[in-house]
Amino acid sequence: MIILGITFIVLLAIGLPVAFTVGLSALSFFVTEQVPVQIVVQKMVSSTQSFSLLAVPFFVLAGNLMNETGITSRLIKFCNLVTGHMRGGLAQVSVLLSCLMGGISGSATADAAMESRILGPDMEKRGYSKGFTAAILAMGGLITSTIPPSLGLILYGVTGEVSIGRLFLAGLVPGILMTIVLMAAVAMISKKRDYKPEHDKFPSIGEVLKGLVENIWALMFPVILIVGIRFGIFTPSEAGAFAVVYALIVGLFIYRELTVAKLMECLATTAVDLAVIMFIIICSNAFGYAIVTGQLPQTLARMITAVSDNKYIILLIVMLFVFFVGMFMEATANVLLLTPIFLPIITSYGFDPVHFGVMYMILITMGGMTPPIGVTMYTTCSILGCPIEVYTKESIPFVASIIILLVLLAVFPQLVLFLPNLVYGAAV
Repeated sequence: MIILGITFIVLLAIGLPVAFTVGLSALSFFVTEQVPVQIVVQKMVSSTQSFSLLAVPFFVLAGNLMNETGITSRLIKFCNLVTGHMRGGLAQVSVLLSCLMGGISGSATADAAMESRILGPDMEKRGYSKGFTAAILAMGGLITSTIPPSLGLILYGVTGEVSIGRLFLAGLVPGILMTIVLMAAVAMISKKRDYKPEHDKFPSIGEVLKGLVENIWALMFPVILIVGIRFGIFTPSEAGAFAVVYALIVGLFIYRELTVAKLMECLATTAVDLAVIMFIIICSNAFGYAIVTGQLPQTLARMITAVSDNKYIILLIVMLFVFFVGMFMEATANVLLLTPIFLPIITSYGFDPVHFGVMYMILITMGGMTPPIGVTMYTTCSILGCPIEVYTKESIPFVASIIILLVLLAVFPQLVLFLPNLVYGAAV
């Protein structure tokens, strides 16, 4: 295990991409421990042989397709109508847009990149500081990755053998609460800095209803998915296939903005995205086999449980560790590597795996929005040309808001479990 740890730290420190870092670290362990290569290859290949994992490529393709159908531009217009009268108008628009995009994209980094390109320049023109703009556009992606269909929750469900349907429902209330918390933080900062609203008056009921009608195809999408999964119309993987067909129908026949050229571009982008994700998955599976063989989960469990018998102290230790690791590694790899280690520990203390999973994914994803190596942070800052140190300072109020929300979710688990228990019944 020492060779594994040293190799991993060294490769990560020199800036090697995380998938290669994970794969080469695992290889170093297998070579030193003289594990047959056939076993390693079998473990890597077997990680891709999961029916539930089919949901990932389908939802990635569906998200890319929907971004080309005109749904995004219509959602921006609707968000501007609903929140443009509030202080920090465009910033509020970005937060609400992230909430609505949660039912389409499912990826924090994809959402942050899209909003940075579309809303970022306009926010700076209206006097918003570059750091504030980058921080709220990046942190808004946290909502997208919590509200279903969340790619992170799918991977957590597959890895930890937790119901994806329950996870999807469990993400709704925290995602909405996160939207409210971030909008409140934006309002307070905007009042202090005198960031102006986009327009002076509240929208009329007629205007809101018209906006809802225009966006009905986007707003109905997550509802159809959740209802379909709950009533057995389709599995999560089949729901992903439905999402692709749904996006094609909306783009080709309803909004008629999806051209052949855009479709080819979507397919190419999706192929690249999936190649990265699947490479991380197979390397992470080999790494996971190495740490299980080296009995790291058992060692960590003994160390953590020796600290305290209080389940909330144990939860705090695990969450701090997860957040710290998330600062250095990409979220997909973290989910695949850490879930088999920490989920058994947490459930042994009586925590519901769905409750833990939502908080766990929020923290892992937020690690990508913090220095030193946050992928979402670097994506947003590079697009907007914002220095990392400026971004870090401006992101502090938003990170604090999310931490307060996580404390509430930990103390009041029914905020997470209410919907899944209502629809599926209490877990046994």
